[in-house]
Amino acid sequence: MSTVERVGNKLPHPFWLFGILSLVLAAASALLAAFTVSVAMPGSGDAVAVRSLASSDGITMALSTAVENFVTFPPLGNALVIMIGVAVADKAGLLSTALRAAVLRVPPKMVTFGLAFTAMIAHVASDAAYIVLIPLGAIVYRAVGRSPILGIVVAFVSISAGTDASPLITPTDVILSGLTTAAAHTIDSAVTVGPVANYYFSLASSVVLALIITLVVELFIAKRVEQDGYDLPDETEDEINARGLTADQRRGLRNSAVCTAILLILIGLALLPSGSPLRGEGGALLESPVVSEIAVVLSLMFAVTGAVYGMAVGTVRTSRDIPELITAGLRDIAPIVMLFFAVSQFLAYFRWTHIGEVIAVRGAGLLKAADAHTLVIAAGLLILVSLINLIITSGSAMWSLIAPIFVPMLMLLDIPPQTTQALYRIADSCSNVVTPMGVYFILALGFVQQYRKNAGIGTLAAMTAPIAMAMFLGWVLLFVMWWILGIPLGPGYPVR
Repeated sequence: MSTVERVGNKLPHPFWLFGILSLVLAAASALLAAFTVSVAMPGSGDAVAVRSLASSDGITMALSTAVENFVTFPPLGNALVIMIGVAVADKAGLLSTALRAAVLRVPPKMVTFGLAFTAMIAHVASDAAYIVLIPLGAIVYRAVGRSPILGIVVAFVSISAGTDASPLITPTDVILSGLTTAAAHTIDSAVTVGPVANYYFSLASSVVLALIITLVVELFIAKRVEQDGYDLPDETEDEINARGLTADQRRGLRNSAVCTAILLILIGLALLPSGSPLRGEGGALLESPVVSEIAVVLSLMFAVTGAVYGMAVGTVRTSRDIPELITAGLRDIAPIVMLFFAVSQFLAYFRWTHIGEVIAVRGAGLLKAADAHTLVIAAGLLILVSLINLIITSGSAMWSLIAPIFVPMLMLLDIPPQTTQALYRIADSCSNVVTPMGVYFILALGFVQQYRKNAGIGTLAAMTAPIAMAMFLGWVLLFVMWWILGIPLGPGYPVR
């Protein structure tokens, strides 16, 4: 654990990491181009040779396409659009209040499963889920006479180790699918992976993981944690307020729920006529704008329901408040936009050099020659990504780095890009809670130390590691079952 922490602390910020990788790419492409490395593309037989990024053509390309690379980066537009709506719902207070209401209404006997599944839903709130649910988990467990440390662990593990599972479409779905689409275009420019590409699998995963967390916590973790006891700090005003909801908050939630129901009914009615403009070509539902442009639909729903809630509690008083909430929310994703700029340049350089095609074709050739079973290849990818995730804990940054290699490579082995993405979601999630490199690991540790002063990194890792291991094994078994049965990963997205 200390080795992981020491190595990880020496890594630069992801923004600079992709800058360094671009320099490494320039050197590698120059070397490969000097040896005229090339491959014949499957199907067409066209020869593709590596081009040097360090050449005059490469430098000209890098300078002349920088703006285009950024503004046409697939995840950028969708992420900004969906975050406009999420910003209204978040800053108006809807998301945090809804999460509190969901947890506070759970019966004592169901508190572990209720908190775990609420965390799966909370992934729609992105990082805000950690800020709301981790301290709230402690409060809820104290309220039912159990160790607040256990509540912190359940909330943290459910959000972090299950970060890529949710019964809802989340901003992560939008970002990952955009990166997967960009990577798939290396092989086939006609491939599009939408935000719903893993929805069925993600929905099932959220329930299965919540059940696994409940079983492991109640059968193995709870007894030890509760026997060790805890220190009882003075109750803060925030904790007292968090025990219940105000009348305005309850009214705001009711109004938002009614508004959501009305919007869903209107969308459903609009999709009913076979000639509806919201249907796709030939009246197809899967190709409808509602599915293909799900980011816009979700953004609209978040914005409207958030505004309705805000009007009930007073966070939205005039129409001018809406743009201010959006502005405040978009400030929170400025680090993501900054990272997207660096990532978009690196991916553009990577595509231009054709190194991706060379690695994909030759890697696929080696795997074919080894006659490795698809599930064996999947296991290798899961182990590799899980290890990388101990150091590079940013899911979008890591997928930006490895998707251009693994997505096209596995496509050449007839493994669809949405399946590779589903495997990545498993590997990217579970090991988050055993590495101190994650910022929210440190956040969770800080809350644990409020109740146990001598707690350290090892204390938290000892509680989270067994749960993470069980989640990983259970999630992998779920995928194997999915693969064997041939269940679609999402609407219109087969697993194989």
